[in-house]
Amino acid sequence: MPPRVNIPPLTRGCLVVCVFLSVLTGTLRYRDWMAHQEEYPPDSPTGGGGSQIYTVPYLTVVPALSIVFPWTFLTAALVEQNIFTLFITLATLFYGGKYLERAWGSREFGKFLLVVAVVPNVVTFFIYIVWFALTGNTERSFATICGGVAAQSAFLVAFKQLVPEHTVTLFKGLLKIRVKHFPAVFLLINTLSGPIFGTDVSTTLAWLGFFSSWTYLRFYKTSHADLSTNQSPTLKGDASETFAMAYFFPDPLHRPVAVISEVVYNLLISFKICTPFSAADISAGNSRAEVRGDASLGTLLGGGRGAAQPGSARAEAERRRAIALKALDQRLHAAANKPQGSQAVVNGGGGGGVLGETSLDTEQTGP
Repeated sequence: MPPRVNIPPLTRGCLVVCVFLSVLTGTLRYRDWMAHQEEYPPDSPTGGGGSQIYTVPYLTVVPALSIVFPWTFLTAALVEQNIFTLFITLATLFYGGKYLERAWGSREFGKFLLVVAVVPNVVTFFIYIVWFALTGNTERSFATICGGVAAQSAFLVAFKQLVPEHTVTLFKGLLKIRVKHFPAVFLLINTLSGPIFGTDVSTTLAWLGFFSSWTYLRFYKTSHADLSTNQSPTLKGDASETFAMAYFFPDPLHRPVAVISEVVYNLLISFKICTPFSAADISAGNSRAEVRGDASLGTLLGGGRGAAQPGSARAEAERRRAIALKALDQRLHAAANKPQGSQAVVNGGGGGGVLGETSLDTEQTGP
């Protein structure tokens, strides 16, 4: 008897909704095409009906039409327009959603999904409105903004935070790449595909998914010092140096990205959008990052095929991880009992160096 596939509830719901909305959107577009094929033949100047005829503005975001359908800023993230992208999005939700929902819990995972679904669609909507206003190109105002590209980019950012040193082997060992390099590779592919294949919507969503997920995980997401218990002190954001914006990019770009991100960060602090990290926040973040260096996708879940066996190297790594988490828990309790008065430390400051000056070419590999 084959093993039962256990999918967490929120991930399971997203999978069902994604299939339903994608099929519904495709059906509605096909119905419009059939209804207008005589009025707008394929060789007409409108190109077989014009892009505005085959849009579904009450399920996807269409800048010229969807302003009266605000729910589309959420539903559009679960709508795909072809079977290939639908398969990719379903795989992303199935594997990525399953891991993240189990690691964070359904509540925190739901918050994360809400941010990375709505924010990129809203910002892309206004970008295309401005693009149309500046160029007068109606293709921009009737562009269909939808798809799971933003979620795919966001999931890669989340995995870089949770299991940065885990190594993924592809093509029977011909290609090995660490999880922490995935976001940069994904952004590069989507950036190149924009001008080459005309997928400017996907390019925009990929970058906005990256920025929105990183911002949420960096400054706003709440978590516990020890992921295995809800009794440990609560942390807000991830102040670790290795999760700084500069370390999502290749080494030559570290310095310019760090300078730009520090300027933006200081502006956000001045407008009270973000609060500066304290020395205790940075210390706790770095301790958690060191612990995550020993984790893999299996140890993240604490079971399954990736679970450690007694006496194995992975079991030893998990033992060290438990000790480090206990030490971190004690340190945070001690810091919480101290009088308030520690001076806030701005991300990127101190010593004039680049925040989190750690080479991406570390020799540590995932279990």
